[in-house]
Amino acid sequence: MTLRHLAAATAAVCGLYAAGADKPAYLDESLPLEQRVEDALSRMTLDEKIAMCHAEGKFASAGVPRLGIPDLWMSDGPHGVRAEINWNDWGSAGHTNDSITAFPALTALAATWNPELSMAYGNAIGEEALYREKDMMLGPGVNIYRTPLNGRNFEYMGEDPYLASVLVVPYIKGMQQNGVSACVKHYALNNQERWRGHINVELSDRALNEIYLPAFKAAVEDGEVWSIMGSYNKIRGQHACHNDLMLNKILKDDWKFDGVVVTDWGGCHDTREAALYGLDLEMGSYTNGLTSESAFTYDDYYLANPYKEMLQKGEVPMSTLDDKVRRLLRLNFRTAMNRNKPFGSIHSPEHYAVAEAIGDEAIVLLKNAPVTKKGAPLLPIDPSRFGSILVVGDNAVRMLNEGGGSSELKVKDMVSPLDGMKSLYGDKVKFAQGYKAGRPMYDAVEEIPQSVTDSLRAEAVEMARNADLVVIFGGLNKNTRQDCEAADRIEYGLPFGQPELIAAIEAVNPNTVVVLLSGNAVEMPWEAKIPAIVQGWYLGTMGGQSLANVLSGKVNPSGKLPFSFPVKLEDCGAHSFGDICYPGDSINEKYLEDILVGYRWHDTKKIAPKYSFGHGLSYTDFTYGKAELSSKTIAADGSITLSIPVTNTGKSAGKEVVQLYIGDDKASVFRPLKELKGFSKISLAPGETKNVTFTITPDDLKFYDETTKGWIAEPGKFTAYVGSSSTDIRAKATFDYK
Repeated sequence: MTLRHLAAATAAVCGLYAAGADKPAYLDESLPLEQRVEDALSRMTLDEKIAMCHAEGKFASAGVPRLGIPDLWMSDGPHGVRAEINWNDWGSAGHTNDSITAFPALTALAATWNPELSMAYGNAIGEEALYREKDMMLGPGVNIYRTPLNGRNFEYMGEDPYLASVLVVPYIKGMQQNGVSACVKHYALNNQERWRGHINVELSDRALNEIYLPAFKAAVEDGEVWSIMGSYNKIRGQHACHNDLMLNKILKDDWKFDGVVVTDWGGCHDTREAALYGLDLEMGSYTNGLTSESAFTYDDYYLANPYKEMLQKGEVPMSTLDDKVRRLLRLNFRTAMNRNKPFGSIHSPEHYAVAEAIGDEAIVLLKNAPVTKKGAPLLPIDPSRFGSILVVGDNAVRMLNEGGGSSELKVKDMVSPLDGMKSLYGDKVKFAQGYKAGRPMYDAVEEIPQSVTDSLRAEAVEMARNADLVVIFGGLNKNTRQDCEAADRIEYGLPFGQPELIAAIEAVNPNTVVVLLSGNAVEMPWEAKIPAIVQGWYLGTMGGQSLANVLSGKVNPSGKLPFSFPVKLEDCGAHSFGDICYPGDSINEKYLEDILVGYRWHDTKKIAPKYSFGHGLSYTDFTYGKAELSSKTIAADGSITLSIPVTNTGKSAGKEVVQLYIGDDKASVFRPLKELKGFSKISLAPGETKNVTFTITPDDLKFYDETTKGWIAEPGKFTAYVGSSSTDIRAKATFDYK
């Protein structure tokens, strides 16, 4: 319990109740939560209730000082606790004690396919939030990867709703066991940054329920998350932060969510809708949620004086206010008023170890071929094979935690890729910048003179000519129009002349490795000539160490892609129906690809990706045996198991992600060829075999029926596909559902 929380509680006990009266029920943590909430609610005035429903600072909302209920303090995430900003504006507070651990971005976490690491991730951030006296962390994000141009994809968990659902739950539980609320975002359909504040999304009920809602539903029903952040966009004509369908009917009625719905900063637009349609806490109004300010005060917020006036006039019922305050009190008692919380810690050795472990398992080996037919693959880097190593690229030394929007982080330590390579290979490593990317900015692009670009490229090419091995650390960064909030990417290809740099270096030295640091897929016209390609993500504080671990072979890569890499942008479903499908006409956008997102599109339309969902190579080899079913039939109230042996037939220990997909062979509605329904990450020593078992239930066979507004599984034949990726299927088995 922090000093500010202790002071608030003491005020209630020693002030209001100094005369010897019994301790009020709301302060008695031995009583049921709902009893405490009702007791506190009964003691509050109208003004105190209204004050709780809107911000009192950029990242704070009011408690009830008279009752000793502290305010709520929040911070941006989801990859670490953001540095302190001023109470009433977006300027830096200039503190010297707010440096933290930067954890890998959520695309990297998704690439681990490891729920245990997700639990460790959430717990570590929860501990850092505790130390920084935060009651709510604004994350994690689970919006679906629909297009590689979305500037905020790096904050999310990929293209598949099942994968995101499995990974978000332990993250939430890990964080909330510390008494810090996770705030899952952005609910929902915030799948692009362009026109995010007003674009109206139109989509089918099937796409909504099968693709875009499952991870949020899992967060509520399985993760028991304490808060949800609404998104900026409109859904079927109504803003998501006060949307009757999304908040009242689905979230609160169908899923029984008992927590707080908070706006994205500036996401509220109407007092009446905010009162009636499910919003509980309004933050950041009259700003763009990132940089802008206004002359309005907190009392001018939609849920402040305007709401009070509507309540007093009877234009909206008082029950709407009491419901909001109940939820806010519930959140407060779970977090700020929780006297059993530890103090937390920041940038500890334990947190660095968690960050490194996640990075180790996140890195995806996309390609690893020999330069000559009789040669060995380039990776891992054997120091006896290469006497000199040239590291190239702005991203080899760039602080990739900076920029990106609200996820920017101020770190105590940062191991760069160049640092990591030098720690292993010492004086063998030389460096050439190769390209320049400019300063990180949210709303402008620093133009780099062509003369500078040409000079840096020429220098790198000349140094590459004399090196035994070249490792290019390229990709994107957190500048605007890349992996950054508030704007989408404007091209699928690599920026800053990187394609020309890669081609020029490969032309003088075929021993070239390309490491992509990004949260998005990129176009690869150079891919055929590059023998080794690694997807290295944004890995945070320990990123350079994790990259060195994998490139050297100290760690055998086990990451798998959480989204597909289309060959070209037009191969992506969202880009196959013209502008109305993406980015929209500036007012409306129609999800015409419907349920065929990511690998579902590639599979069903027979459009091969460059690298498929679930793909990731290893330095060893895994052989799959025959898939065996416990029965050839599933009953409506039953289940069957599928078992398959997997053997490490290589020479080194490694981890493999065994993936289960299920396809409906004949349905009355259109369905994808197959959908992910299970996965298991296993560790195998050389020669070792493990039997991987999956349980298949009728829920795994269902689709959302738009006629009955519910989930159904139709009798018929189904196929189970088991493989190492969505395209690398190693075994199949068929069964009937009756």
